[in-house]
Amino acid sequence: MTAMPQVLVVDDDPHIRQLLVFALEKAGMTAREAEDGEAALAAVRQQAPDLVVLDINMPKLDGLEVCRQLRAMGDLPILFLSSRDDEIDRVLGIELGGDDYVTKPFSPREVTARVQAILRRARKPAAAPAAEGALSHGKLSLDPDSWVARWGDAEVALTVTEFGILRILMGGPSRVFSRDAIIDRLHGPGFAITDRTIDSHVRNLRGKFAALGAQDVVETRAGVGYRLGPCLGQPSP
Repeated sequence: MTAMPQVLVVDDDPHIRQLLVFALEKAGMTAREAEDGEAALAAVRQQAPDLVVLDINMPKLDGLEVCRQLRAMGDLPILFLSSRDDEIDRVLGIELGGDDYVTKPFSPREVTARVQAILRRARKPAAAPAAEGALSHGKLSLDPDSWVARWGDAEVALTVTEFGILRILMGGPSRVFSRDAIIDRLHGPGFAITDRTIDSHVRNLRGKFAALGAQDVVETRAGVGYRLGPCLGQPSP
């Protein structure tokens, strides 16, 4: 990642693009614009940014399809923008691999704060130990220094947020973490995202391991939160 992070702002509304570009550049980042999904994919192929701010409802290619194609290319961080206040866009967007979302109308300051938080995680936050060492539990192993997750001998491709959740759970394998506790450890205290965002990340995380026959990586404790499962390849509660 460059010293001055580059953000690609994708929205079919030029006023929103200009507003966000101004706010991001004022916060010390560089920003480019794309007016639709096709232009966004072309811009990423030409020069990959450090993060994409991606509107969901756009002509030609909507944000969800753009996200699918970006995820096929790599783990570029994505912050979704949605003009609809229903849950399906939010949940589906996160399940596809988006790192967070903001609903319109929004404050440019809020978007900038979310972007900065995602970029801090992508840079491997200073709060993490410099040499934490590998973590293992059953068939699951994590290498926080190289950000690699494995199930047995198979490497599992995780987003920054998915890796962070798994790392939190592995740090206290017998502990049940509330959603608020997970949010605090991922973003810092006072960062406002919904519990549903964490649920969606966990569901996506489970799906990736389930494809390898790992059904018991994360357990749900109803009304409380999540904890690390036995990670032996057995059905999870």
